[in-house]
Amino acid sequence: MKELELYFKGNKKNQIHKWSNYFDIYERHLSGFRNKNIVFLEIGVSQGGGLQMWRHYFGDGAKIYGIDIDPRCRGVEDKNIKVFIGSQADSKFLREVIEKIAPIDIVIDDGSHNSSHQIISFKELFGALREGGVYLCEDTFTSYWLKYGGGYKRRNTYIEYMKNIIDDLHAYHSRQRRFKVGVSP
Repeated sequence: MKELELYFKGNKKNQIHKWSNYFDIYERHLSGFRNKNIVFLEIGVSQGGGLQMWRHYFGDGAKIYGIDIDPRCRGVEDKNIKVFIGSQADSKFLREVIEKIAPIDIVIDDGSHNSSHQIISFKELFGALREGGVYLCEDTFTSYWLKYGGGYKRRNTYIEYMKNIIDDLHAYHSRQRRFKVGVSP
């Protein structure tokens, strides 16, 4: 078991909500950022345990930021953790956050799980990533849940949006004229 998962399982502080299979993914994609002066942003703070976990994992040089709609989330703030209160569905708000903290090394979207919110967040924040940065969107299975604006093969879900981007990335190699680069929604 890796250090991040050990912290999660032994946590006695603020509650953390993570699927256990995420820890291998975190270690694989984020371990290279440890003990560096990075900017980390997580959408969805809840009780703040996740931000505390990330501060522990990345070390004191990391600037840890969170976004949440609940002002009570500010209770987790300390010298290395700051929480912005606002909606991930608000492009203007996200641009204001970017102005204050960019460039960003890591974004984790664990916010509303609503496809339209995930798409807005991606559109606004992905371009603010530093070269070599990592953008993770968690719980993408909600793209299939009606409650979150999803459904199987339903247009405008986060999954379908990302499929279009993948198509766009590979269009050049398709050798088909109708497959154009740069036409994803």
